[in-house]
Amino acid sequence: MLFNVMKKKSSGNICAERLKLVLAADRAGCSVEIIEVMRNDIISVISKYADVDKNDLDICITQTFLITKIPVDKIKTLNR
Repeated sequence: MLFNVMKKKSSGNICAERLKLVLAADRAGCSVEIIEVMRNDIISVISKYADVDKNDLDICITQTFLITKIPVDKIKTLNR
């Protein structure tokens, strides 16, 4: 499931994701670019510690809340 390259998204799914992003930006009162940067930063940080399904990640931002659904396959071991 992790990074499923064979799974192709339909144009409807892509459109729905873009609409979610625009709505989240509107609710949060910031630009779509800022929301996308925040999303990528969240993925980057969590990916350091766990294997994350980036295709099934969902982030909802309002003016007062950040709600996420982040499917984690497994927690990584730390190599220190």
